[in-house]
Amino acid sequence: MVQDRRVLVGVGGGIAAYKLCEVVSTLAKAGAEVRVILTDAAQEFITPLTFATWLGIRRMAIGDFWQPSHDRPLHIKLGEWAEVFVIAPLTANTLAKLAYGMADNLLTNTVLASTCPILLAPAMNTDMWEQVAVQRNWQQVQTDPRYHTVGPGAGILACDRVGAGRMAEPDEILPYLYSLLQTGGKRDLAGKRVLISAGGTREFLDPVRFIGNPATGKMGMALAQAALHRGAAVTLVHAPLNGGGIHGTGVRSLPVISADEMRQAMLKCASDADWIIMAAAVADVKPAIYSPEKLAKSALPNALPLTPVPDIVTELAALKQPRQRLIGFAAQSGDIVTPAKEKLQRKKLDAIAANPIDQPNSGFGSDSNQAVLIDKNGRQQAIEPCNKLWMAHRLLDFVQGI
Repeated sequence: MVQDRRVLVGVGGGIAAYKLCEVVSTLAKAGAEVRVILTDAAQEFITPLTFATWLGIRRMAIGDFWQPSHDRPLHIKLGEWAEVFVIAPLTANTLAKLAYGMADNLLTNTVLASTCPILLAPAMNTDMWEQVAVQRNWQQVQTDPRYHTVGPGAGILACDRVGAGRMAEPDEILPYLYSLLQTGGKRDLAGKRVLISAGGTREFLDPVRFIGNPATGKMGMALAQAALHRGAAVTLVHAPLNGGGIHGTGVRSLPVISADEMRQAMLKCASDADWIIMAAAVADVKPAIYSPEKLAKSALPNALPLTPVPDIVTELAALKQPRQRLIGFAAQSGDIVTPAKEKLQRKKLDAIAANPIDQPNSGFGSDSNQAVLIDKNGRQQAIEPCNKLWMAHRLLDFVQGI
């Protein structure tokens, strides 16, 4: 999904610079065109050869001072070339320069010579991060719509301090870069509150046995990331997730296990939401009897009595306000469109995503997906197989048109 896309990476002087190795390697292996600017301070922590091994020395811009190329100054060429720009680790020094529009090295000159969205990932000691001047500069850069921010998180720092200031991990930086490439940095969901469900619910027979499904929550997590990256306030109600959930901060996460727990959480949060997206695979039935102690194998019934669980989507539709949008999912095999249209009408949804579960690299557990999007007005759009984050953005674009 990033084949031939142009990503400029500015590496600042901090021990967290090593994390950019994974970022650059992942982008390069995925086919992106990557260029790296290493400041003089960054070279105290990581060598140019490390990045040149993946990218080639011609894709490196090394040091704080430079000679113009034979045709045009390097900072102008890099600034015009980049589709997206990430600066990490963002130090207190570089942050101050960005806040006041200073340009005294190749990195900051390139910032002023570019127009693309810029992702900032700060990293510093907790006492440094909490300084009034640093927080003032941090707030200042966020008034510029070009700047997008990820982190910092909290944890054990290189100085042995435990606190805020830890740079975001690559698995948080990379999805944000992918989103910026998809959206061009637009924040078209700013001011909206998006409620999303994810994962497969579990209906227990006893403390160790349950009725479940293969859903991992990857589609719901991708939707949460995409909405967050576009400026929304996101609440994610999720059953157990593969990988443990979304890394980093920004998404309000409400873990549940059963369909009943998900129902209670969704109904509690629904009134405040502008968009509600039901991406979870919710159970249709549960064991009629629950044993609080593990049943012996000999005590297991030959026929398991089942009872229906409440239909969360139907309840949400009944409570939906005119300003709200309710979007559902229909995981199907064979003909996916006909049953999805029926579900759209029967459950009074504003839109539905019909996705196949019998196609390669699609559906439950996969990192990719495909779908046919249908809205209440009959509009229909097919999404070819793609990364789930890409599909999430396509779905959000589709909902904007309702």
